[in-house]
Amino acid sequence: MQGCGAQLVWLLVLSLAWLGPALGAEEEDGEVVAEEEEDDMLSDELKEEDGVLVLHEHNFARALSEHRLLLVEFYAPWCGHCQRLAPAFAQAAATLRNESSPAWLGKVDATAQVALASEFGITSYPTLKLFRDGNRTHPVAYTGRMDAEGIVRWMQRRSGPSATLLQDTDTAATFVSSQDLVVVGFFKDLESEAAQAFYEVASEVVDMPFGVAEAAELFQAYGLSADTICLFKKFDEGRTDFPVDPVRGLDAAELTQLLRVHSLELVMEFTNETSNQIFSAKIPHHMLLFLNKSSSAQLTLRDGFRAAAGAFRGKVLFVVVDVTGYGADVLPFFGLTPADAPTLCLVKMENNRKYRMDQDTFSDTAIRTFIQAVLDGKVKPHLLSTEPPEDWDKRAVKVLVGKTFEQVAFDETKNVFVKFYAPWCSHCQAMAAAWEELGERYKDHEDIVIAELDATANELENITISGFPTLHYFPAGPGRKMIEYKSARDVETFSKFLENGGTLPEEPPAVPKTPENSTGREEPSPLGTAETRDEL
Repeated sequence: MQGCGAQLVWLLVLSLAWLGPALGAEEEDGEVVAEEEEDDMLSDELKEEDGVLVLHEHNFARALSEHRLLLVEFYAPWCGHCQRLAPAFAQAAATLRNESSPAWLGKVDATAQVALASEFGITSYPTLKLFRDGNRTHPVAYTGRMDAEGIVRWMQRRSGPSATLLQDTDTAATFVSSQDLVVVGFFKDLESEAAQAFYEVASEVVDMPFGVAEAAELFQAYGLSADTICLFKKFDEGRTDFPVDPVRGLDAAELTQLLRVHSLELVMEFTNETSNQIFSAKIPHHMLLFLNKSSSAQLTLRDGFRAAAGAFRGKVLFVVVDVTGYGADVLPFFGLTPADAPTLCLVKMENNRKYRMDQDTFSDTAIRTFIQAVLDGKVKPHLLSTEPPEDWDKRAVKVLVGKTFEQVAFDETKNVFVKFYAPWCSHCQAMAAAWEELGERYKDHEDIVIAELDATANELENITISGFPTLHYFPAGPGRKMIEYKSARDVETFSKFLENGGTLPEEPPAVPKTPENSTGREEPSPLGTAETRDEL
């Protein structure tokens, strides 16, 4: 699991909470501590830190044998995402301990325990894996939220029944009314393949309670004659049924997506409480209504917005964003200010393309027509661009923006090397000095341009940036060619790449000397290599 997954640009504000700097001083401190505790690492004794088991290659097997459910975090001391997860992980461990749960939490410093990191294929931090019943060969990847409540719920579903058995109408009625969202699977045979698929879904979808029923009186009480999954909710239509296809059976992934979609209100409001629901639903398009909730005239626009929503359920998620409330922080990512409200904008989640609705009328008919036109490819995206600085081309590193990118990057007389960055990205900050030095080295070369573009404030029609920093080389000549640079981020390697026309010369393989007591296995990519990148 990556520390920060690919997410929508307009949620970058939320993503910042997971994007911490990787501090060199802390990495050095970690090395000192590891040296001091070397003797402890040779023992299989299980020690704890903030209620979390501290694991290494000498006590890992013992931990698996003593704890039938063990969720292990593989981390790096310098990883900002890991540092931010640590308090939540400790809190989750304490909660599970207070509940006398059989589930335990442990952690492994993957930079020090190279053998364990290699054994379990750790390539990014933090990575969480669940080990069940001492099974070391098939751990389960963690799929829950990266907060204390999410971790606890995920573990609870695996330490007990994933669905509550409802035996009569009274217990069923109590269960159905217990929360705003409740899922009940009605099956004639609880041992059937469909029922087993339902249990599988219940163990993964931990943010709503699941019940299961097979009693004939319950089928009758809820008006059912065949196997059906019912989603009960205290909003919108109140209940949505998903009959089990007697031929195809029940597909776990399909049911999970249906529950995600229909557990959302037809029109969501973007708040701190709803943001996780909005993005975990994985609906491919979001239609956003930016309005000022303190304006009674603008509030009436929600009626037409809601009337248009039903026709696109599952394809387009309708979201209201208050420009003076929680939504104020995301406005810059749309090039908006509170004065621009009311505004309608559709976002394609796969590439963050934004489509602005320019009509003066916000009727449901106009909204439906606009959305369908976007889905049919008849509307061009609205691309953000800042204004270029007056001295953008006088600097050693040229400053590009959306509106100047094409003329510079695709100049047929120039070889252009561009860094796409985010101002908050710690990896971008770490390589900033090297990029400036590269610019100084080549500032007098007529045919080489070193440039940078803030990809959070500038968008390009045919280039999608999915992580930071991203480096692209645009060679001189016709054809609009583009080469992604994926090697080391230092001045000398950059120079070799440029001098060799956009490729790195092949070097004879070095014959490494394996240090004594070394495993001979590679460590996960450290900070500063080509594979270290903050994802959107």
